[in-house]
Formats: sequence, structure tokens, C-alpha cells
Amino acid sequence: MSKWNNTLAVTIMTVTLAGCANMTHQQKNTAIGATLGGIAGSVLTNGSPVGTVGGAVVGGVIGNKVKH
Repeated sequence: MSKWNNTLAVTIMTVTLAGCANMTHQQKNTAIGATLGGIAGSVLTNGSPVGTVGGAVVGGVIGNKVKH
């Protein structure tokens, strides 16, 4: 079941990021940060929904603040 979940997560992330073509650079960074933060939060908390959402929120905030 874990392999199925990982495949589904990667597929959803790929489709979501493909929709970023018309986004600003800051919006892309926010989306990428939220995605990576959610994955990291899920991994670090063994799939806890609270950890996943918390990681996505923190990742999104960090991604939003990143400047080039």
C-alpha cells in the first residue's frame, strides 16, 4: 500500500506542477515549497495528517519568501 501512496503522491505533484505555466515566480515557489513541505512533513511524522499539513504550510511560507 505504501508504494501505491507514493506513486499517487508523485502523480498528483506532477499534474499540479504542470499547471504552473501561467504563475508568477513567487507563486511557483509557494506551490513547490508547499508540496515539498507536505512530503517532508508526511515522511517525518510517519504519515500523520497534522504533520503533512503543517509541513505544507511551513514549506509554502518559506517558498513564498524565497527571492532570486
